[in-house]
Amino acid sequence: MKIEKLSRELNEILQSIIVNESKIDATISEIHPAYRLSAKNLCRYLILRSYDLRKYHASLSDFGVSSLGASEGYVYSNLYNVVRNLKLIQGLPIDEKSNIEIIGYERSCELIKKNANHLFNEGSRNQFIEIMVTLPNEAAENKSIIEEMVENGLEIARINLSHGDIDIWTKMVQFINEIKAETEHKLKIYMDLSGPKLRTSPIEIKGKKGKTKTGIPIKVGEHIILTKRATLGKKSKFGKNKEQLKKAEIGVALPEIIDDVKIDDIILFDDGMIKSVVVSKTDEDVELLITHCYKNKLSSEKGINLPDTKLNLPALTKKDIENLDFVCKNADIVGYSFVRTGADVQYLYEQLTRHNAKDLGVVFKIENKEAFENLPLILLEGMKRDKIGVMIARGDLAVEIGFERSSEVQNQILWLCEAAHIPVIWATQVLENLAKTGIPTRAEISDVIQGMQAECIMLNKGPFINDAIQMLQNIMVRMEAHSFKKKNSLRALNIAKNSVNQLMGELIIPQKKQN
Repeated sequence: MKIEKLSRELNEILQSIIVNESKIDATISEIHPAYRLSAKNLCRYLILRSYDLRKYHASLSDFGVSSLGASEGYVYSNLYNVVRNLKLIQGLPIDEKSNIEIIGYERSCELIKKNANHLFNEGSRNQFIEIMVTLPNEAAENKSIIEEMVENGLEIARINLSHGDIDIWTKMVQFINEIKAETEHKLKIYMDLSGPKLRTSPIEIKGKKGKTKTGIPIKVGEHIILTKRATLGKKSKFGKNKEQLKKAEIGVALPEIIDDVKIDDIILFDDGMIKSVVVSKTDEDVELLITHCYKNKLSSEKGINLPDTKLNLPALTKKDIENLDFVCKNADIVGYSFVRTGADVQYLYEQLTRHNAKDLGVVFKIENKEAFENLPLILLEGMKRDKIGVMIARGDLAVEIGFERSSEVQNQILWLCEAAHIPVIWATQVLENLAKTGIPTRAEISDVIQGMQAECIMLNKGPFINDAIQMLQNIMVRMEAHSFKKKNSLRALNIAKNSVNQLMGELIIPQKKQN
């Protein structure tokens, strides 16, 4: 691309940010003071990423100018300097900087580190990235389990409120506080709210010789019924020519989802191992056609994902609200499962205000398609309160968006959070093979390197968890010297275009200068 065209087109993008600054100011009017500049940068980033920037990379490199590939944290400053340098190369006069607030590269790095330290732990450590580990229920009976984890590098102890009970959680908290007092380690306690659990109901089908079966056989092409009705499940029946005479039947733990699904919606079971599509619907039932099957049985209490369905379920269940009192008294950070919209953020904040939990950190778990698509709105709503973060819950997220898109989407989440200077937790199956078997795979070592773009990496339970903690810390100490964040290609993002429209309405288009 000729330098004249390159300079002109990038200047037009710069002007599109400048002329919409008043819209940005209106969008961030209620943001917490600590995040005001970061919220501005996020809005500028959404405008920038509404354009396809890939065509500029090669030409910018040829002219020795920044490729915009790492501009997330300081959008206006980076783009202004690119346009300025292109004009200098051409010997053209330089426009003075507009009278708008600017974040440079160093300031952007300071903000992300400041926000990460504020949410997680402050003080000198071997590495900047935090290590979070999920505590097993056995840790409530044996203090040494937690002590050994701390000795190996645990900095944030995760208590999953989907498992155990208040007695178990209380004992874990007691042990953690004792260890903090005895060792002076700056440990933090992170508690995950359960959120609504989309699962199949229990199946109990009497088989031959009185044996009870807890699953129904299924295969591709078969039709099954998902129902609100109380049922312990029924198997399909087939004729001599293998035609289906009776459809299998299975209940659902949250019957209200039957109301929300529509014909042609995809419904996934058991971590995506079984895929189906809705072919018909009544007030009580939906009929599903099995389209893909990597298991030959659909069992009791298996997870359900509905990537096409807008669910009207509250993000906080009755149990979550009951547990909030314990969380607010004992946790440093709460993980918000099933958050999908800005309204969900508002609802949690209302509950936290009732508990006067001003200092409780909040982490938004991005674990479904709707949450990903609404991430900029969730971030801006979240930034109305201090001390927030995001967890990329890659398990359910990959199931809903498709495994082939999982890397793309997790990168987009990282970019958006970096633009907002919000710390990220990299979660799900990190060093899982090592934690469970004692032997890492090459792929999961590479996954750790990718995860180092985040500010915290989470490990789950396993008999070799301390080996996993040690290896994670060793990798991070070695690799942090090599990089901080990464450069990326910049195609236009649908999430950016859609978010700009929702947040700021129709943008002002700057007038093009005549040659």
